[in-house]
Amino acid sequence: MTAFMNNYIRIIDGFNYRIGRFAMYLIFVMIGVLLYSSFTKTFARPSLWTLEMAQFVMVAYYMLGGPYSLQLGSNVRMDLIYGTWSPRGKAWVDSFTVLFLIYYLVVLLIGGFNSTLYAFEYAERSYSAWRPYMWPIKSIMIVGIVMMLLQAVSELFKDIRTIREGRQDVV
Repeated sequence: MTAFMNNYIRIIDGFNYRIGRFAMYLIFVMIGVLLYSSFTKTFARPSLWTLEMAQFVMVAYYMLGGPYSLQLGSNVRMDLIYGTWSPRGKAWVDSFTVLFLIYYLVVLLIGGFNSTLYAFEYAERSYSAWRPYMWPIKSIMIVGIVMMLLQAVSELFKDIRTIREGRQDVV
C-alpha cells in the first residue's frame, strides 16, 4: 500500500473521529432546546424558535456524525450472507459498493452546493414564523457531505489494503 493511502486513511479517520466525538454531544444540545420548549409552553409564552432549532441541531448531529458512524462500521448492512464471508471477500464487495456511495455523495454535494449558493445569494429564509436564514444549516450539510465523501474514500483505501495485503489493522 502506498504511503499516500496510509497517510490519507490516518488523517481522514483522525479528523472524522474527532468531529464525530464532538457531534455526539449535540444530542444534549437538542435535548436542552426541547426541554426549554417544554418549559416555556407549560409555564410561559411558547417560543417560536425551539422546534426548528431542534431540527437544525439534529441535522448537524446526523451530518457530522455520519462519517464517524461509517468509520466505526455502524452503518446498516445485511449480514445474513455477508457475515459468513472472509475479510477479503467482504473487502471485494465493499470496494465495489462504496463506489455507488461515492457517486451518490458527489451528486448530493453538487446539489447541496447549488442550494447553499442560492441560500447565500438570495438570503433564503425558512417559511416558519421564526424565519431563520437557511445558509448556516445548509453549510453544515455541505461540510457533512464532504466529510462523508472523504471517509468513503478512506474506506475504499482500507478495502484495497485488505484485498492486497490481507490485513485490516489501522495504520
